[in-house]
Amino acid sequence: MTRRSHQSHDDGADSRPAAAPAATAAAGARRRPRWFCGIDWSEGLNDVTVIDRDGNLHTRVKIPTNPEGVQQLLTLLGSLSRSHSHSRRHVPVAIETNRGLLVAALRQRGQPVYQIPPSMVAAERRRITPAPKKSDQSDSKLLASILSASWVWLRPLPEHTPECSAITMLSHAQLSAQRHRQRLQQRLRSLLQQAHPAAVTAWTHLDHGLRRPEARAVLAAGPTAAAAHRLTQHRLTIVLAAAGRTRLIDAEAYRLRDLFAQPVLRLPAVVEQALAMEIRVVLAQFNQACASSDDLVDKLVARFENHPAAKTFLSMPGCGPLTGARLLAQIGDDPDRFRTAAGLCAYAGLAPLTWESGSSRIVAHRRICNRTLKEACHRWAFSALTKSPGAYQLYQHRRAAGDTYAGALRRVARRLLSGLHHCLARGELYDEARAFPPRDPDR
Repeated sequence: MTRRSHQSHDDGADSRPAAAPAATAAAGARRRPRWFCGIDWSEGLNDVTVIDRDGNLHTRVKIPTNPEGVQQLLTLLGSLSRSHSHSRRHVPVAIETNRGLLVAALRQRGQPVYQIPPSMVAAERRRITPAPKKSDQSDSKLLASILSASWVWLRPLPEHTPECSAITMLSHAQLSAQRHRQRLQQRLRSLLQQAHPAAVTAWTHLDHGLRRPEARAVLAAGPTAAAAHRLTQHRLTIVLAAAGRTRLIDAEAYRLRDLFAQPVLRLPAVVEQALAMEIRVVLAQFNQACASSDDLVDKLVARFENHPAAKTFLSMPGCGPLTGARLLAQIGDDPDRFRTAAGLCAYAGLAPLTWESGSSRIVAHRRICNRTLKEACHRWAFSALTKSPGAYQLYQHRRAAGDTYAGALRRVARRLLSGLHHCLARGELYDEARAFPPRDPDR
């Protein structure tokens, strides 16, 4: 934590976008429902509890996760009152997850769904029952009670379009495949340190290193130091050409041959042969992981470029198709999700958190946020330094003012994300002069 004497224009943003002043006012203006529903979900039967606004139990049932169960729930919610003005859409539903077939079915039918974090449910359970006790029925009522008590502060799940939801799922799949590929690359590098030390540094001066198709092809032909030493220049030329290399093939073949001919420490021949078998297995998995990640990137970019908001994202400096797709996947396309730029920056962890009491004020870095969005914004801000003169000047100014590298980059990311919110809200493209006015360099 650091103590500061001043505060930026969005330092006081709350950790949740729902608690921004505009969002709070809108929540307070909503009419408090008469009924509240809580669902403790499971793979089979789901416990459903309905209470009134005073906390009294009204109905408790179990529904299966199938079309009949969803229809039973909707019929129950619609029959809570005989008034002609009552509708099942007037009954909010609280559940601990934001995904799954049950949540998707309710949202497709226009039912307002509120996600209650499991940590909040656990804390409330400990508060009302000192003894360690848990049951599905009590949890469903507890969810409904939390929703009733925190109605002013909570907001329903955002209404994203199916196209945006598909982009979100592809983005999550691509990130998962990328992390799996990185783990396999680290394991492969660890094995090569023992069996083929020269291969560890053979491609470090080139982009992607061991991920390069030619690197993986050469390793398949010579996974150990002994096998690589037997590779001739002619054999390396054939391997490089088959892997897709088109320039300076002979020069690269001579370089690799000379590198692999240098003396290195060796394991016993029998141990090296056994290690070669493991390297080939990991290399096959690594090849599959690279192909899967690249295929998901192509599909993600293609779907993102067909989204109506793609032009706005791509107009931002340093925001390419992959970065834009990841930003859209985390932000979504619901125009009512983030009513202010401060709320969006708080959600991304870019707005500092202020603790103030009496004459004491402490401004700290915000750590509770959407970490995937925060990482995407960090990479986006880094790329924008060479694409936007205003972003580079702001970065240099903050560094001169004493900010760390990460702190200065957060400033740039916050400015870019605020500009993106403005462009998305008004349907405009990025304007460098308006995003970084020269008269306000340290905002």
